[in-house]
Amino acid sequence: MGRAPRVPVLRIRTQASQQLAHPDFLDISVQNYYDCLVARPKEFDRDTALQEAVDLFCNHGYEGTSTDDLLQAMRISRQSLYDTFGDKRQLYLEALQQYVANSIAEQVRALNSTTSVLTGLEAALLAFASKSGTPEAPGCMGIGATCEFGVSDRDVTALIATADKTLQSSLERRIREGKASGEISSEVSPRAAAQFIKATFAGIKIAARGGASAASLREIAQMAISSLK
Repeated sequence: MGRAPRVPVLRIRTQASQQLAHPDFLDISVQNYYDCLVARPKEFDRDTALQEAVDLFCNHGYEGTSTDDLLQAMRISRQSLYDTFGDKRQLYLEALQQYVANSIAEQVRALNSTTSVLTGLEAALLAFASKSGTPEAPGCMGIGATCEFGVSDRDVTALIATADKTLQSSLERRIREGKASGEISSEVSPRAAAQFIKATFAGIKIAARGGASAASLREIAQMAISSLK
């Protein structure tokens, strides 16, 4: 018998098979997948997450708040925390900066809410007392930072000092205006009176954390105003 003739095999290479055969195909696929991950938007709102951190630090301080506590409250992953805020310390400093900036801005707005200096001072203190006296009110992150760190942490001290200087300046200005208009006694020192009002703010907050009633906090505020007349 003669040998059967060889049938030629038709080899068809599709575009897909050519790509699979390419030695760089795996690297290209991995790079494309990585690019998709990088381009994917964050699945959380940064401002909301930061506010959750602020609330947590207000109530528990720096040492009393663990990274796991933050991740749970902020509803983000550990990697998202590091990518977005840095480490726990960097997050704390950003949260503290936001807290003191918002707190001072709120107090200054109340001070300037009326032409009457004493009415403005009273409005600022009473608003602070009412806010601090609610059961759900968080602690004061500024006071907490001072109590926890004192002056041992340069960054914390700088943030607190900047906020303190801003409030001191606003209070002194309003008190000088009150002296000029006759609302405040001519014997009152603007610098000392401003320091006294700042101490009253802190005292109200601490008293509130200790369980003082809203009525008691308002009495403290009103006594502070009476001392300026």
